[in-house]
Amino acid sequence: MLAMQYEITLPADYDMAVIRRRIAEKGHLLDGFPGLGFKAWLYSTSDDPVLPGGTNRYAPFYLWHDGEGMNAFLGGAGFAALARDFGRPVVQAWSVWQALSSGDLSTAVCASREIVPIPEDACMERWREHESDMAHAAVTEGALAAVTAFEPTSWTLVRFRLWPDFRAGLTDNACRLYRVGHVSQAAIAH
Repeated sequence: MLAMQYEITLPADYDMAVIRRRIAEKGHLLDGFPGLGFKAWLYSTSDDPVLPGGTNRYAPFYLWHDGEGMNAFLGGAGFAALARDFGRPVVQAWSVWQALSSGDLSTAVCASREIVPIPEDACMERWREHESDMAHAAVTEGALAAVTAFEPTSWTLVRFRLWPDFRAGLTDNACRLYRVGHVSQAAIAH
């Protein structure tokens, strides 16, 4: 599995209704996309009273079952249109250690994302076990999804969570907070 995110930072006076409308109109287009676990259509606004300290941003987060789906998306018409409209963003990708979900992801209203450096002397096995425990704890505390992944070029770790509500305390962490406009999910087999 792979986790992926790109962020498009927008000017402070950008009309974020444009982003909310884009999500409303295009969100369903990735429902059932081959190889997709989920795509959380995320954004933040500089004037958000609930998530203070934000910046105008469009920052979707993806969980892919494999590289084939990710490559098809990045090489497809949807991403080409985004690059045409906003410029081609830098895409961060991580190898997934843990991906848990609980409940209906479509009810998510808030996401948190933290990127932390992995110390050079870290025991990767213990680090991974600790992060697994943290992901399980987040789900126990109400997270609808908890993804932990790492990137060995820069030796960073991402902790991503989808939440069904805005939680006091999330703003206390050194992490980015986003509103969730839509969650596209894999096709459900019947």
